[in-house]
Amino acid sequence: MIIKNAEPGDVEKLLAFREEAAAWLSELGSDQWQRPYPADRLLKTIDAEMVFMVTDGDATAATITLTSDAEDGLWTPQELDEPSMFVNKLTVARTHAGRDVGGRLLDWAGERAGKAGAVWLRLDAWTTNEALQHYYLRHGFDHVRTVVEGTAVNGGPRVSGWLAQRRTGSVAHGFTDLTEAPRPLASN
Repeated sequence: MIIKNAEPGDVEKLLAFREEAAAWLSELGSDQWQRPYPADRLLKTIDAEMVFMVTDGDATAATITLTSDAEDGLWTPQELDEPSMFVNKLTVARTHAGRDVGGRLLDWAGERAGKAGAVWLRLDAWTTNEALQHYYLRHGFDHVRTVVEGTAVNGGPRVSGWLAQRRTGSVAHGFTDLTEAPRPLASN
C-alpha cells in the first residue's frame, strides 16, 4: 500500500469516502459525521498539504488529516506549548477493515509528526463513540480528558471532545511513503 499527499482532484473521491464512513457509522447507531463535510474546507486542507491517502492498487484504502492546528477550546495553553500534531478524519474503507490499516496509519502519523519536531500525536474523538475511544487506547494513546463544555456549531454540546495523545516516534508502518517531507513545526 502507498501513502501519498491528497491532490485537489481527489476532493470528490474523499467526500464520497467520508459519506461511506458516515453510512457505516449510522448503521452502528452513531450520529458521527452525519453532517456533510464542506468541499471547500476539504480543498483548503488539501492545498495546505495536510490530507493524505492510502491507496491499494486503484482503491482508496484510507485517509487521514494531520495538522499542527488544534481545534479551539480543546487543549490547554500549557498543552499547546508542547510541540504537537493533531490527527483528524482518520477513515478506513470498509473493504480494508480488519487489516489494521488505521493502526498503521496512526504509526505513520506519529513518525511524520516526530520528523516535524512534535513530541505528541494528539486527537479528539466523538464523545459518544466508545468503540472508537477503545480503538485509540489499544493503539497506544492515553486518554487526557473529555471536554463537554462549550457548544458545537449547531448550538448543542461538544460532540468531539474525547482527548487522547501518545508520544511520537518511528514505528514500522509498512506503507510505501510517497509524501513530501513534513514542514518543521513553527516554534511558539
